[in-house]
Amino acid sequence: MSDLLDRYAAVAGRESVDQLCQLAAPLKHITITHVSATPLGGGVAEILHSMVPLTEALGITTKWQIINGSAEFYQCTKDFHNSLQGNHTSISSAQLKVYETINEANAETLRHNLETSDVVIIHDPQPMAMITHFPERKNKWIWRCHIDASRPYWPVWKYLSGFAKQYDASIFSLVDFTHPLPHPMFLVPPSIDPLSEKNRDLEQEEIDKIRPLFGIDPERPLVLQVSRFDRFKDPIGVIEAFRLARKFNPGIQLALAGSGAQDDPEGEVVLGEVKRAAGNNPDIHILLLPPDAHRLINALQRSADIIMQKSIKEGFGLTVTEGLWKGKPLIGGNVGGIRLQVIHKETGFIVNTPEGAAYRIRHLLQHRQIAEEVGAAGKEYIRKNFLITRHLRDYLSLIYSLLFESNDQIELPTVRP
Repeated sequence: MSDLLDRYAAVAGRESVDQLCQLAAPLKHITITHVSATPLGGGVAEILHSMVPLTEALGITTKWQIINGSAEFYQCTKDFHNSLQGNHTSISSAQLKVYETINEANAETLRHNLETSDVVIIHDPQPMAMITHFPERKNKWIWRCHIDASRPYWPVWKYLSGFAKQYDASIFSLVDFTHPLPHPMFLVPPSIDPLSEKNRDLEQEEIDKIRPLFGIDPERPLVLQVSRFDRFKDPIGVIEAFRLARKFNPGIQLALAGSGAQDDPEGEVVLGEVKRAAGNNPDIHILLLPPDAHRLINALQRSADIIMQKSIKEGFGLTVTEGLWKGKPLIGGNVGGIRLQVIHKETGFIVNTPEGAAYRIRHLLQHRQIAEEVGAAGKEYIRKNFLITRHLRDYLSLIYSLLFESNDQIELPTVRP
């Protein structure tokens, strides 16, 4: 385990790891359990795959439990997700009954583990209602919301907040996503793991092989967006921006790479919409990858000339973090956590429309030195602020404050490039 800490120190800095060791020292007697909806697909699973072993390496017993659910359950929780991001989605009483029943069943399955943990961290709405089945709990329960809930559909937020109010604390990514709750609320942006398959350094030979593998010309510029096939990621808008930019740069290529997830039943429908929008254009590559294709995504990102994440709603946007970590110039939508990472014209470019995205594509392809400088600044910004070591430091700090009832303010500043 000390070897793992040394490897993080080599990338994030020895000081970052030393801070983790200091914070972990008074917490080595506790058990932390994370609960989420899926082991693969999406940012929550990626974060926990790294955070759990890193917490264990610090000497804190850490577990990760996955709930089980039916197709009806995941459709309901997808509707929750869309409603929290502003869609006026009607959710029936029958759907809510399925949601509550599945949570009750999972509460019974996980009861021993959750009752014997000192800290339980519930991720997003899927397992949120389990807390109602632990009325006599003695431990601390934290709800972690990864979603852009800045303008939720109010009937859905009112329903979910009934569960949220029962927690001992909640965590959001940005202050804009918060709503009044009767307990301490913490702001903790997500992170990436620099040692993971998706983010570790690769040999140039491996990077050079990735484009031919997918039929992409290695000699022409490539614009890449990596994300789930989700309407909030605006893949149709990306295709429109590509077509506009292509009028001035006819040689460019576009790749839209994504995978499905167990808790996202809309993915197939959106993928069909994207394919129809792309038509028969041989320079638009739609890549449906398995959820564990992390090394392939890593190579694709390192092979790209420009990375996009033109979301219209975004809780944080780990694909933005990944793209910046690769030192690539990045164009992002003017929403949510993207704004936290992309400082316009310093670490990347913020856009509001396909036309704005097309202009930035043209600009970056015409000014390669600017692209390199912005890419380098973006990578350093991620190193200082959005690696898993900083993320775990924040979690341990807030867990300490809850367990020991500390009222001291903990300042966790963002370091600019």
